[in-house]
Amino acid sequence: MGILEKVDSLIDKGKGVLASHRPPPPNVIGFPTCDSGLFATWKTQSLAFLEKQFSSTSPYYLEFQDKVKKAYKGSINTGIGVLEAVKEEIESGEISTVSDTKNPIQIIENLCDRFHLVARQLRERYSERETIDIQDEYDVQDLFHALLHLEFEDIRSEEWVPSNAGKSTRVDFLLKPERIVVEIKKTRKGLGAKEVGSQLIEDIHRYISHPDCDALVCFVYDPDGRVANPRGLESDLNKDTDELVVQTYIRP
Repeated sequence: MGILEKVDSLIDKGKGVLASHRPPPPNVIGFPTCDSGLFATWKTQSLAFLEKQFSSTSPYYLEFQDKVKKAYKGSINTGIGVLEAVKEEIESGEISTVSDTKNPIQIIENLCDRFHLVARQLRERYSERETIDIQDEYDVQDLFHALLHLEFEDIRSEEWVPSNAGKSTRVDFLLKPERIVVEIKKTRKGLGAKEVGSQLIEDIHRYISHPDCDALVCFVYDPDGRVANPRGLESDLNKDTDELVVQTYIRP
């Protein structure tokens, strides 16, 4: 399905949500005027489409996210208007879209960028239902593993790199077809910038000898801001050589 067909499909689905409109009961405030289930599905699909084609910082995505809030006619009409504007500008050639073929490291970077938002959203479940609360590094690994499944099929966990001076270490995830290792850490008391940097430097030397690794992506989850200069540490660790490409992302 081409991009214009996708836009048309989302516009039609939005009109389908509008068709489910019914007036609210008398004296009832906050009653959704359209089918909530249809609305939620349409909103999720529309935001995913806009993010994929234009990025989450594009005016189209931001306007849809800001204005399309609840299952009301006005909100849905606004969303349809955004999609119709996208269609019109694509047809006129005034805008370009993101390529469907993304660099796998860029995909992982996007997951790192959005990880904190996902973790925060999971804490806000209806009626305080049980959820995953990110407390330690294992929680970060579990959630990131789930997010990797959105974009990658062959994800191998608990792979071991060859011994180095009598020591061996577990890599968190190996994306074997892409030849990328993803290493995950979470800062805590006693594991700040200095300690994380030392650990990753040691790991980088080990990963050079991994037979299926051409690139190492290091995701450091730092929700409490223990790394005072995250961009500086990223710059110190990142490298691009024939032996190994290293990309470090410290978020949020």
